[in-house]
Amino acid sequence: MMRSKSVAPRRFDDRQDAGRQLARDLLGLAGSPSLLVLGLPRGGVPVAAEIALSLGCPLDVVLVRKVGVPGWGELAMGAVATIGGSLSTVRNGRVIAGLTGDGEATFRAAAARERIELGRRDVLFRQGRPPVEVAGRTVVLVDDGVATGATLRAAIEAVRPLHPAELIVAAPVFLGQSLPRVQAVADRAVWLWDTPTLGSVGQAYRHFEPVPDDEVRRLLAA
Repeated sequence: MMRSKSVAPRRFDDRQDAGRQLARDLLGLAGSPSLLVLGLPRGGVPVAAEIALSLGCPLDVVLVRKVGVPGWGELAMGAVATIGGSLSTVRNGRVIAGLTGDGEATFRAAAARERIELGRRDVLFRQGRPPVEVAGRTVVLVDDGVATGATLRAAIEAVRPLHPAELIVAAPVFLGQSLPRVQAVADRAVWLWDTPTLGSVGQAYRHFEPVPDDEVRRLLAA
C-alpha cells in the first residue's frame, strides 16, 4: 500500500485523473463497510471524490486553513483544521521564531481569523448535513498534493481524536521533505510521486485551476 517512484511519472491531466490513479493503489480497501474518504477543500475534494466513487464509499471533508504570515500569505506559520467538533493547530516554529515582534501573538491572532473562516466554510460546504461518523472506520485522508505537510498534519491531528480504526493519507504528489513528515503521524501513506525538485504542487498537473466553492458543494452533495 506504500509506493514511491524514483522516476517522475507523466504529469496528471487534472485532479480527476490523479484521483483515478490513486484509487488503483487503494482498491484493496474496496467493499469495506467501514471505509470513509475525507477530502481537504478545496483542491483535495475532486481527488477524493474520484477515490470514493471507485471504492464505493462515503465522502466527507476535513476543513483546513493555512495560517499565513501577515503580508506574506504564502509563507505558512502553521495550519488549523476541524471536523466533527475536533479542532487542531499545527505550528511552524521556525517561521514563527523569525517574525518581527511577538511571533506567538501574531500566530494566535492569524489562527483565530482562520478558525472563523473554517466555521464559515463548514456551513457553506455541508449545507446542513452533519459530519460522517469517524469512530472505528478506516479513513483515507486525501489532498491534491503536499508541499510542506502542515495542512495535512493539521487534518490528521483533527481526525485522530475521533478514533478512526486506521488513518491512511493519500496524495498524488509530495514535494521536498513533506512525505516523511506526514508518514511520522499517519498510519499509512499512499502516493504516486515523491519529488524534491518541483517548486509547487501545480507543476505536477497539466490543468490545475482553482476549485470553486460550488464544485465542492456539488461533489459533497452527490
